[in-house]
Amino acid sequence: MGDAGIDINEFVLVSQWRIAAPIARVWEVLNDPTGWPRWWPYVASVDKLEAGDADGVGARYRFHWTSRLPYSIRIDTRVVEVARLRTIRAAASGDLQGEGTWQLRDDGATTAVEYTWRVTLDRAWMRWFAALLRPAFTWNHNAVMAAGEQGLQKFLGASTA
Repeated sequence: MGDAGIDINEFVLVSQWRIAAPIARVWEVLNDPTGWPRWWPYVASVDKLEAGDADGVGARYRFHWTSRLPYSIRIDTRVVEVARLRTIRAAASGDLQGEGTWQLRDDGATTAVEYTWRVTLDRAWMRWFAALLRPAFTWNHNAVMAAGEQGLQKFLGASTA
């Protein structure tokens, strides 16, 4: 914790995507993480560990992410909330601890997608250098997310909105 009670190891990163495709199609692709490596350049692999219930709550996945920086991370997620065509929220553990939330909104001819990633660093080297490397970690996250948006646009055959 820093002087103001702020945990320098905590990150809250919000990404906004605008996908020129129907919300049902965007939902279908985002709700199938095992398919992400086909369109998201920094997703090296996703293994489904458990299926969860009929809505996907309880589903567990193991992600291996690469990045623009010279490191990769491994994260296990468990889906804790699903609201069809609106929200997917998952708890994360592994190299990062926290949660990620996808929120979708039909916006006419496009789908507005917001992803909030609220995590703390779990790797010792990341914690030691968190204050110094915060701008680089944030830049890296933003670059990985931008590549995801572009990859999803291309995968869905959508033009950039």
